[in-house]
Amino acid sequence: MTQLRKVLSVHSGQPASDGAGVKLTRVFGGQGVERFDPFLMLDEFGSQNPDDYIAGFPPHPHRGFETVTYMLEGRMRHEDHLGNVGLLQGGGVQWMTAAKGIIHSEMPEQEEGVMRGFQLWLNLPAKHKLDPASYRDIQPQDIPRLTTAAGIEVVVIAGHFDDGQHQQSGAVQRPDTEPQYFDLHLPAGTAISPRLPTGHRVLLYVYEGAVELPGHPQSVASSRLVRLSDEGEIRLSSQDGARVLLIAGKPLAEPVVQYGPFVMNTREEIEQALRDFRDDKLTA
Repeated sequence: MTQLRKVLSVHSGQPASDGAGVKLTRVFGGQGVERFDPFLMLDEFGSQNPDDYIAGFPPHPHRGFETVTYMLEGRMRHEDHLGNVGLLQGGGVQWMTAAKGIIHSEMPEQEEGVMRGFQLWLNLPAKHKLDPASYRDIQPQDIPRLTTAAGIEVVVIAGHFDDGQHQQSGAVQRPDTEPQYFDLHLPAGTAISPRLPTGHRVLLYVYEGAVELPGHPQSVASSRLVRLSDEGEIRLSSQDGARVLLIAGKPLAEPVVQYGPFVMNTREEIEQALRDFRDDKLTA
């Protein structure tokens, strides 16, 4: 008998503001983040009102983790202390490994129109938190996509997609946390069963429409995050159509100590990060 992953919890995001006043929804992050290990935070931003995003994210530091920004619509310019300059646009991804330290900015490259996307924070293991920082822009045409026989479109950002009939490696592969990051577009009346490694933490974020999960008494509506159990198969379907982020990764099972843009394993390491930033040594 097939064992299915169970719904452990369903979460609603909270309105928040970050950067220089960018309005967003904090899907998860902060207190109790260990439940989502190895993921630290997921933000959703989306507005056609320039006042909600025009101030952007002026220069700011990070240490100890990775950020993954996935744009659905809009244009955002990245600049950092390493000299990297990149244009993030609809369908593209920015994968930044802050590691020992990076100072960067993310500013809108538009004065009107829709700005919409997600930013995911992915933890780094203790052994790599002080590695050199790096940055990668992935253009839309360089992110693999596939369409199943049922018409489901799968955008394979990271990891390896496999539903038993279709296989596709993503644009990014990362060690240790082994992240799987898929954007699933389900037409009405379709279902999909992605295969994921046993022990991986699995999160589903429904950002349009609604999905049905076996054993769960009601549909999961838009703007809801589902945490599934770490073992078994996944089956999700949509009666009326949906767009869903599937995010999975191998838990690190290490202490998480966070202070704003710094994520380390101990308070002493956080205090060192603050001293390094104050003394202009964060990126040295």
